[in-house]
Amino acid sequence: MASVRYIVTDIDKSVEFYRDNLDFKVDMHSPGKFAALLRDDLTLYLSAPGAGSGGHAGGDPKPGGWNRFMIVTRELDALIDRLRGANAGFRGGISDGGAGRAILLEDPSGNVIELFEFKKD
Repeated sequence: MASVRYIVTDIDKSVEFYRDNLDFKVDMHSPGKFAALLRDDLTLYLSAPGAGSGGHAGGDPKPGGWNRFMIVTRELDALIDRLRGANAGFRGGISDGGAGRAILLEDPSGNVIELFEFKKD
């Protein structure tokens, strides 16, 4: 089991994004402040800026950056099409090399999720 914490600008919009587009289940949701979402063995914690841990660690936590978690899919193109239909944003295009193909998806706050498909034999 792994967990990731993302700082997001809008908790409620982010919960909808992850639930409706990436098949996360809502475990806890405190509107406007915090949410815990589950997908397979991953718990994704969403916090509003200044809510919870982080601010005391020497900075002002904010969304964005390049750190990310990865969702492995067997149908990358279909997932991309579904997300584009939901007006999701991406960083760049599909990279195709190494073990497979990937694209970087942005959540509503600009946090990155890597969508990855292993090479098909």
